[in-house]
Amino acid sequence: MMNRNNSQTVVRPVPLTVPSKPATGSGRSIGAILVDAGRLSPLDAERIVHFQKDRGARFGDSGKALGLLTDDDVRYALSVQFDYPYLARESNLSRELVAAHHPNSQPVEQLRALRSQLMLRWFDTGPDRRGLAIVSAGSREGRSYISANLAIVFSQLGLRTLLVDADMRAPRQHLLFNLGKGAGLSDMLAGRAGLEAVVSVAALQDLSVLPAGVIPPNPQELLGRQEFSRLLQALGQDFDIIIIDTPPASECADAHTVAVRAGAALVVARQNISSLPQMTRFTHSLREFGVALVGSVLNDA
Repeated sequence: MMNRNNSQTVVRPVPLTVPSKPATGSGRSIGAILVDAGRLSPLDAERIVHFQKDRGARFGDSGKALGLLTDDDVRYALSVQFDYPYLARESNLSRELVAAHHPNSQPVEQLRALRSQLMLRWFDTGPDRRGLAIVSAGSREGRSYISANLAIVFSQLGLRTLLVDADMRAPRQHLLFNLGKGAGLSDMLAGRAGLEAVVSVAALQDLSVLPAGVIPPNPQELLGRQEFSRLLQALGQDFDIIIIDTPPASECADAHTVAVRAGAALVVARQNISSLPQMTRFTHSLREFGVALVGSVLNDA
């Protein structure tokens, strides 16, 4: 089961500054990494080393005990050592993005387990299997939450990952990632924008987002056009993984269309919210359309 953060706080766009880091920190000490990054002076690094030797403690713990390092400094250095995406504490990305804010938490470990299953069941089974629609039968079941965090954990593998917000009725990904109200999927499908609508997330290496864009009067027609299939094929040339957020199937046919175009779907349900008969009818209809159902997620919150 997946735990879900119930917060619906909307975070306004704020510029995010993340310290640049070397391509790899293999073989480099935490002290050297922090000095190179300008987070620690050479003199203070020596003070920490002496304290460390006297107390038999780790460098990071010693630096914090002396008041010379913060938890965020240590997290940054470890991210460089292990070539792992780093998100600054002051980041204004939504707290719902638990895979970015709390990568070592139990919910994120469950997401990684799900990621492994999806790799084995879909993404690793063929060169053209790069798209996955995240769908649910009803509303308030956690599609956007799962889509965003699943995209993050795929990007943490070093895979070029694209998160597409195909919910052009009540989109949320631009809010979660603080992307503002720029061009997006609807604008591309209407021929009013190009690949510049795809936004690279500076704070999260290997992750890009294609927001929904302007809410159109005809989302079903836009998704039903061949332009959407061609767009997914084109994006598949640049990305290893494409995760697609969708609207609830009970409110429109968009989810069916997106799932057919993607070829595969992950079904999301929520404890005490989802209707079993409704979900059964929905999954049956997806199978009738030839969609591969590669898994399901039950939110227990």
